[in-house]
Amino acid sequence: MSKQQTRFTAYGSAVLLVLGTLTVTSAATATATAAPNPQDLCGTGTAIRLDRSAFPRTPEIENKWFPLEPGMQFTTTGKVVSTAEGEKSERKRTVISTVTGLTKKIDGVNTLVVWDRDFTDGELVESELAFFAETKKGTVWLFGEYPEEYENGTLAGAPSTFISGIDKAQAGIAMLDHPRPKSPAYPQAFAPSVDFLDCAKVLNKDQRVCVPTGCYHDVVEIVESNPREPLSLAGTQHKFYSQKTGLIQVRPDGGEEQESMDLVKIKKLSSSALKSINAQALEQDKRGYTVSKDVYAQTPRAVVAREWGRYN
Repeated sequence: MSKQQTRFTAYGSAVLLVLGTLTVTSAATATATAAPNPQDLCGTGTAIRLDRSAFPRTPEIENKWFPLEPGMQFTTTGKVVSTAEGEKSERKRTVISTVTGLTKKIDGVNTLVVWDRDFTDGELVESELAFFAETKKGTVWLFGEYPEEYENGTLAGAPSTFISGIDKAQAGIAMLDHPRPKSPAYPQAFAPSVDFLDCAKVLNKDQRVCVPTGCYHDVVEIVESNPREPLSLAGTQHKFYSQKTGLIQVRPDGGEEQESMDLVKIKKLSSSALKSINAQALEQDKRGYTVSKDVYAQTPRAVVAREWGRYN
């Protein structure tokens, strides 16, 4: 997705200290493989270190704040208010996020594929495949994104594609195993070739938030920012996650592009509907080998999980 857009792939049935695999730890205590760019990304002690052995062979994601159950579909709606160049404009936005039954090996780790469709004023502007995996201790990682951009209904390319392990891109943390306000900031992913860096920090927990799908009383608030962009231009985003649901609300804080989104629909797809979703996501995966020859074409093909045997 474009870097000014909100990531809505955290809904499932929807990165600290040392979170098993991760990584926000100093080089002196790290036992995992050093990342290509070991510099502190989101503050002191936040260099990314990826330990592939910390992930199970089967990419099941059961983190209670970020559950991704195949067949679950989440719809969020809201608006984007732009004040760029001194002119104010407002656009309606809808994101339909579906947890597919597909798996794909990224940077040596078996990941689960989430398919997002992003609409602005009713028109498809982006179709994205995102790749997640959970460590044995429960931390969820983001391993990359393949976001196709559309203009007037026509595919315009996927220039913001990044895949961990390719062109110096690095996986990052999508959700901590136990998000707490005292946890240090953490990088959600880093891809210098597309100028992508998201940093996150847990602000509050046990919040009460009401959206069209109901009122939630166990909400964790996380703030995201890109330290490489001027705060006056990019601002920050506050995301609210509820247990067993995932992302339920997004609110802006400053910046020229301010997004406000709410979860409005949760749906469990039938087996036939999930089969159709898998087919469409596989078609996009296949197309990526032509659209993104330098990056996406270097990855193994996505497959339906049941066809992958024991995920080897």
